[in-house]
Amino acid sequence: SPAFLVRGDNNVTLCIPTAFVSWTGEALDTKIPLLRSMEALSKQALRILKLFGTDTGVTRVATTVGPEQEYFLVDRELYFQRPDLMTCERTLFGARPPKGQQLEDHYFGTIPSRVLAFMADAELELYRLGVPVKTRHNEVAPGQYEIAPLFEVSHIASDHQMLLMETLKRVAQRHGLAALLHEKPFAGVNGSGKHNNWSMATDTGVNLLDPQDETHTNLQFVVFLVAVIRAVDIHADLLRACIASAANDHRLGANEAPPAIISMFLGDMLSDILAQVAEGSPKRTLKGGMIDLGARSLPQLPRHSGDRNRTSPFAFTGNKFEFRAVGSSQSVAWPNTVLNTIVAESLDYVAGELEKAVGDKPTAAKLESASIHLLKNLLKEHKRVIFDGDNYTEEWHAEAKERGLPMLVDSVASFHALSAKKNYDMFKKYGVLTRAELDSRTHIAIEKYIKQVTIEAETMVSMARTMILPAALAQQTLMAEAIASTEAAGVEDGDSRTALQTFVGAVSRLRKATVALDKVATAHAETPMKHAQQIKAKVIPAMGELRTVADELQLHTADEFWPMPVYRELLFLK
Repeated sequence: SPAFLVRGDNNVTLCIPTAFVSWTGEALDTKIPLLRSMEALSKQALRILKLFGTDTGVTRVATTVGPEQEYFLVDRELYFQRPDLMTCERTLFGARPPKGQQLEDHYFGTIPSRVLAFMADAELELYRLGVPVKTRHNEVAPGQYEIAPLFEVSHIASDHQMLLMETLKRVAQRHGLAALLHEKPFAGVNGSGKHNNWSMATDTGVNLLDPQDETHTNLQFVVFLVAVIRAVDIHADLLRACIASAANDHRLGANEAPPAIISMFLGDMLSDILAQVAEGSPKRTLKGGMIDLGARSLPQLPRHSGDRNRTSPFAFTGNKFEFRAVGSSQSVAWPNTVLNTIVAESLDYVAGELEKAVGDKPTAAKLESASIHLLKNLLKEHKRVIFDGDNYTEEWHAEAKERGLPMLVDSVASFHALSAKKNYDMFKKYGVLTRAELDSRTHIAIEKYIKQVTIEAETMVSMARTMILPAALAQQTLMAEAIASTEAAGVEDGDSRTALQTFVGAVSRLRKATVALDKVATAHAETPMKHAQQIKAKVIPAMGELRTVADELQLHTADEFWPMPVYRELLFLK
């Protein structure tokens, strides 16, 4: 990655991207494994190109990445009035406001002027740093936005993505805003992700995942495509584990993000090509046709032969795969390290089978016959991971279970994949991670999960005791005084008494839920993995119970008593 300058108000810092290793040579950063995985994939992809005779002038195959960054903006003064946002970067309490994203008016609306000024400023900073940002727009939830760069080689894209996140936070301060990169800062509206658009390209500029117009004649593309399908099917557990975090668990599986079940979407055209391969040899390519808008002043538009499925976690979109499950606060280095490595392993297998089949004297006919035969077998074995339907439905969850796909619904369930023998053997074989390097990353992922949830739980306990309970007691006193003064005037007020009894009951439940959460949050276990399982089984449900009763109290407490900005202010004050 190139060096860059970071400019402050009265200083300029020269930053030189580098690698971070231990005294004994183990990789301690995310860049070294990413670079190793790129080497592994390049080596295996070149074998495929050599078989097809398309390796002339090609010395390297690189993976390219274009990550779409989603984020929220809130007013900075309001941000500092929320201890949960300051400490955890997500709201731990907050009742749903009457208006959220139901009207979709934010997504299709204009960018607020204050936000646009921030975006322009951030983009200028990013251009100075060499980050080629390309697009900006509103996202679905109120207060949510997106920025995306041009595609770059994976390791540079990863570095630039880290710079982008840091720049968003830094520049937001100048405009009196706070940028939230958490996957789920607000309940009840969409969370944020980071769509990881991934492809493979030669150093001569050829995109190996470009199907081209007559896809049925592009057998090399189909070989690369099926190799990726094989990789995702065999290593779906590892793909799920590489995006696991306590924050991402709030987002995955909701009707706003892909589910935690890893499947692939190909679209009608590619599905038809693969169906032809399964039956014999592909003879045709579905065409999109033209779109007639019905007005002479508007031209006919070519209809794309592919289509979109926003519910799929791993979708083919035009000339790339879009891995949609990556979390918004996450570095893209680790997901791309995993993706590169599993595809390298799959390309190695495919190249080995084809090399054995065509022998020392390959011909075009031999290669085509061997390729079709191999592709048929691979599709028969791995087609279970392909699903073009709605990933949100209960029917798909049941079907995925029948297909034998990994049902790793949360991070704790997926952590085991990081230490699975098949995954360790793969990382070792391709020189991406040693046992010590993989074990350390597994340990860190589990430890981070434990610490993150524990911090949130302790923050909830503190806020409940020092902010919400005093506000609720003030409201309780107000209600009691209102009843006393009303009845002192000789007027019976049964409704107010009933309301007070209900409110007092909620305050009592708040106290009990606070004590219960405090107790389970401070408990420990024998091992980090058992501690993580305990967090999932006891702490997170206790957090949910405390939030439920606190949010109920918010809806019945006067604004003058409620001690923190509510969702209406956080989401809509711009």
